[in-house]
Amino acid sequence: MVVYIFNFIDRQILVILQESIKVELGLSDKQLGLLSGFTFAVFYVVCGIPIARWADRYNRVNIVSASLVVWSGMTALSGLTANFMQLLAARVGVGVGEAGASPPSHSIISDYFPHEERGRALSVYSIGIYIGILVGFLAGGWVNQFFGWRMAFFVVGIPGILLAIVVKLTLREPLRGLSDEGDHSAVPEGNLLDDVKRLWSIPSFRLAAIGSGFNAFLGYGALNFMPSFAIRIYDIPVGLVGTWLALIAGFAGAAGVYTGGHLSDVLGKRDVSWYCKVPAISTMLCGIFLVPALLVGNQYAMWGTYVLVVFCQSMFLGPTIATAHALVGPRYRALASSVVFFVLNIIGLGLGPLTVGTVSDLLEPVAGVESIRWAIMTTGFAAMIGGLLYFRAATHVKEDLEKGI
Repeated sequence: MVVYIFNFIDRQILVILQESIKVELGLSDKQLGLLSGFTFAVFYVVCGIPIARWADRYNRVNIVSASLVVWSGMTALSGLTANFMQLLAARVGVGVGEAGASPPSHSIISDYFPHEERGRALSVYSIGIYIGILVGFLAGGWVNQFFGWRMAFFVVGIPGILLAIVVKLTLREPLRGLSDEGDHSAVPEGNLLDDVKRLWSIPSFRLAAIGSGFNAFLGYGALNFMPSFAIRIYDIPVGLVGTWLALIAGFAGAAGVYTGGHLSDVLGKRDVSWYCKVPAISTMLCGIFLVPALLVGNQYAMWGTYVLVVFCQSMFLGPTIATAHALVGPRYRALASSVVFFVLNIIGLGLGPLTVGTVSDLLEPVAGVESIRWAIMTTGFAAMIGGLLYFRAATHVKEDLEKGI
């Protein structure tokens, strides 16, 4: 979880710094969307699947610690960039490094916990997302305000390299399949493409993965431009914006992700379809709550409603990964996580911020500063689609669990 905190500090700190970067480097909203979303996501997901393949066969602790060195170093180097292309290259490096974090970590956690506890266990790990956003926004906002955006990249990047040493020396590699019946020590033969095709042929896996992508479309599309929205519409100083978003993402997000895992474990004991129904309901609710959050005329009412958006949006991840891991054997869990993250990040992180940034640029000539409000609003439609896909996955999950892979 601590590694995942650093993962999201380094991934999301750009969001709170982007208005300052935009001014100094002369960037458009579309370029900000490329930096914070699409380019990062493409390299993250392309590298994620082969790295997950290694994690299903070799030492996962080594992969996590080496990845931490790469993305932390590239975050620090971001502070030395002088133009858009240099910063883009640094973000590519962060994406490549971060691809080696979650799939191996998910696999380790699922070896330590049986299926009926994995929703909560994976949700506790996923709390790292929201603590990371909290620290990144809080530190990034205030360091940016007093010392500039370049110093913020140094402050959050360099400690990650030191953490990698701690990870290598202290994190233990569990026996493969420790919480599952049978001997899973044998390394399976097989072609990577064939294994991915087998995963994708499972209806509940496929529908839940795509549903998670549309959930993340709102999550990343809205969150990555909320600082710009607050600064442009309400004229709030960047340090205060970082504080508000840090507290909301940190506490509401952490509460939501744990609630999602806990509810799915409790309700799933009676009916496994709840592992898909919980994210279905919460995903649709976050899309509904986004509308008043963007339309209220008072900044405090906006922040208060946005708490509900973040709480509901964050509930999906633990149940989704728990479902994916239940559908496959221990030697395929890192791959299952990486395929979910491939879809989640291409649709969510890749297209979410890029779409919001592009729509904002297109509307700016007619809507002026209000263009950012209506651009973020488009992400609510994605959440409704995601919820419907999760409900559809719920109708298949019981049968798919009986078949397995």
